[in-house]
Amino acid sequence: MKPGIRVVFGLLSLCSLATAAASDGDPRFAALESTVKAAQSAGDNAWMLVSSALVLLMTGPGLALFYGGLVRKKNVLGTMMQSFVLMAVVTVLWAVVGYSLAFGEGTPYFGGLGHMFLEGVGSAPSDYAPTVPHQTFMIYQLMFAIITPALICGAFAERMKFSAMLLFMTLWSLVVYFPMAHMVWGKGGLLNAFLGGKVPCFDFAGGTVVHITSGVSALVCALYLGKRRGFPSEPIRPHNLVLSFIGACLLWVGWFGFNAGSALASSSLATSAFVATHFGAAAATLGWIVAEWLRTGKPSVLGAISGSVAGLVAITPASGFVKPFPALVIGFSAGVVCYLMCTSVKRRFGYDDSLDAFGVHGAGGTLGALLTGVFATNAVNDALKDSAGRPLPLGLADGNAAQVLNQAVGVAIAWALAALATLIILKLCDLLVGVRVQPEHEVEGLDLSLHGEEAYNFEA
Repeated sequence: MKPGIRVVFGLLSLCSLATAAASDGDPRFAALESTVKAAQSAGDNAWMLVSSALVLLMTGPGLALFYGGLVRKKNVLGTMMQSFVLMAVVTVLWAVVGYSLAFGEGTPYFGGLGHMFLEGVGSAPSDYAPTVPHQTFMIYQLMFAIITPALICGAFAERMKFSAMLLFMTLWSLVVYFPMAHMVWGKGGLLNAFLGGKVPCFDFAGGTVVHITSGVSALVCALYLGKRRGFPSEPIRPHNLVLSFIGACLLWVGWFGFNAGSALASSSLATSAFVATHFGAAAATLGWIVAEWLRTGKPSVLGAISGSVAGLVAITPASGFVKPFPALVIGFSAGVVCYLMCTSVKRRFGYDDSLDAFGVHGAGGTLGALLTGVFATNAVNDALKDSAGRPLPLGLADGNAAQVLNQAVGVAIAWALAALATLIILKLCDLLVGVRVQPEHEVEGLDLSLHGEEAYNFEA
């Protein structure tokens, strides 16, 4: 008998033995199956822990450096402090009640209190991620809860009290982020496409939950607090684009944990989201540069890094649902649209969104969420199934025009909740502690007036 034929017969024999062992309840087969599952769980858990660290990297140092370099010298420490302290505040809030409100079983609008103080969140897997410990899923989702309010800080940079910021972010997390996370990702949430939602809205990694809510809230904050002293008559330029450049690079790298980690496993879906994320960021960088170059005659570093973030924002909701070429289309579109939002639209309406949190995150998140309904396809993600286990069409790419409407409903809910709740919370904070710093403190700079420190000591 030829060697090749012997190998084939050998493999067939092993398969027969394995099948017989399984049917006979052979303990060796059970042990093998257990070993395979343990290996898969270990690999998935390792990837999710790395992804958690990558998402935290996005807030500090990524966002802290990105925002810190865009403000003036006298406000750099105060701006970076906002990102850093939210890492602490939101973590404690999440452990006490936040995770329960976002991912505990409750109503279609917010979770219950069954996981308060992380009760029942241990080493056993959960319905959300069946191959990793529940605690791993919890800590991964915490990193999203941290960066989302930190994004809002870009809108009111250089003019909000530190005490007001702390109070505002605490209330905002409770009233906006936790309910929105539950509606989109929580079991039985109104917009959850996979776990019992009545209006399935595709948001793989946070287009509505993270970027629309933070971006729209940023716009409301900018309008409520008013313009910075001297804006727009006096030039207010970034003090150190090198810091912002480094921050943008860290954000791009960290975003792989943000999007690919949202597959909740070390899987082919994670690979697809990873590829889409990178392609979207690259295309958006070029989109912003082209638009800026055509309009001003010069491509700027600030434009390039802003474009990359815009693309990362827009591809976030779509990353686990679209093929590589649509990712390029979404990214390039976001680069152009967000450039126009941060220049023409902002100038036309005259609001002072200090670091363009709305122009990038609000506009980019909205565009990405809607285009997700256009390009989502079962060829990438077939997790949505009917009662018979058959894949349901995801978006226009699979012939489901109604999904665009569902995406629009999700966008509208995110806009309405963020805008209304932010306005109410700001008014409450204004009554309790006052939201805007004193004029003399704004002139002196928040580093000295609020924190008693200087990033740059010119007398030394």
